[in-house]
Amino acid sequence: MISAGGGKTEIAQQMKRANRRAGLRALALVAPLMALLTLVFLLPIGILFLRAVDNGNAAELLPRTAAILAEWDGISAPEEPFFAALAGDLQQAPKEKVAELAKQLNYTIPGMRSKFIATARHARSATAPFAAGMIETDPAWATPRYLTALQRAIPAVTDFYLLAALDLQRNESGAIGAVPEAEALNLEVLSRTFTVSLSVTLMCLLLGYPLAALMSRAKGFKASLLLILVLLPFWTSLLVRTSAWVVLLQSRGVVNTLLAWMGLIDPNAPLELIYNRIGVVIAMTHILLPFMILPIYSVMKSIPPVYTRAAASLGARPFATFWRVYLPMTMPGVSAGALLVFILALGYYITPALVGGPKDQMISYFIAYYANQVTNWGMAAALSAILVAAVLLLYVIYNRLVGIQKLRVG
Repeated sequence: MISAGGGKTEIAQQMKRANRRAGLRALALVAPLMALLTLVFLLPIGILFLRAVDNGNAAELLPRTAAILAEWDGISAPEEPFFAALAGDLQQAPKEKVAELAKQLNYTIPGMRSKFIATARHARSATAPFAAGMIETDPAWATPRYLTALQRAIPAVTDFYLLAALDLQRNESGAIGAVPEAEALNLEVLSRTFTVSLSVTLMCLLLGYPLAALMSRAKGFKASLLLILVLLPFWTSLLVRTSAWVVLLQSRGVVNTLLAWMGLIDPNAPLELIYNRIGVVIAMTHILLPFMILPIYSVMKSIPPVYTRAAASLGARPFATFWRVYLPMTMPGVSAGALLVFILALGYYITPALVGGPKDQMISYFIAYYANQVTNWGMAAALSAILVAAVLLLYVIYNRLVGIQKLRVG
């Protein structure tokens, strides 16, 4: 005879086994999708991020030189053993690998690429002693400067690109400090990216909130028409929409022509609405506006109108009803739309490139520049990592704010 306590224990165990089997079946169903997602999305991104700290294969290319530099004090001038080791390594190294190393060294010391290639060309035909010939090829080999650059290229992992992405560098002693003001660019680009994204988000919120409220209260054909007008940008290519704004905003475009016809501006002095920050914000606001409207509209549509009528019946004025009843209930849609628009704006590339000026390009432009034009994958990966880190930080802050809001409501 089974006791009541034993029966409960057996039932609990059976429920655990059933839940475990259900969990395994669910995992088996999503496993192919997770494998595909890992293979085509997560793995390439992970490989890209590794390039931000990858220092190449200098240690394998210059093994004897690496052994000499491991014992170097970082101060004294190079002597014949160093030049002999470097010449021996360069004589055996493939030319394409030497060119890659020279390009890497050029990031540390501008102009070293051509000099290092010239040194490698001389070393292939040189005989001992090597010091005099290499110094004659480039007198800088008589100083510790090039040795410092080579020593930093030896480790397989480096923080050079991540520091450079934040306008930082290591000095000759290894301490981290700011780059010269004339070379500082990336922090300004990051600040510009966040400023433009925040401006676009605020503009989308100011325009999207009233329109979402109008859509949520519309009925029949009017509601369908408004929804189609909001969704219309999704049915048009991003490049086409951006090019249309070039036509509208240029000096002799539709907007300036209309303003001149209305007598609001001088026809000979049109407004500068393109190739500047104004054009970027206008075009990006138009493109991203649906991403703000739709989350707010979905929340507004689910709010029963009885709440606002109840507040009015209790004596609340229209503004108080909106501020204390309606607005707090729409905040989940507002926060979701703002987060979505802001994150999308952070990575915009085509629109600022077409309607913005040189001082309006955002971080995505420079990622594309380093990846496609100068083939500096380390800097492209470092800037990408910073952008992804900023997005993840925003997501964490959003989750925290949503959690606090739920606690207040509860």
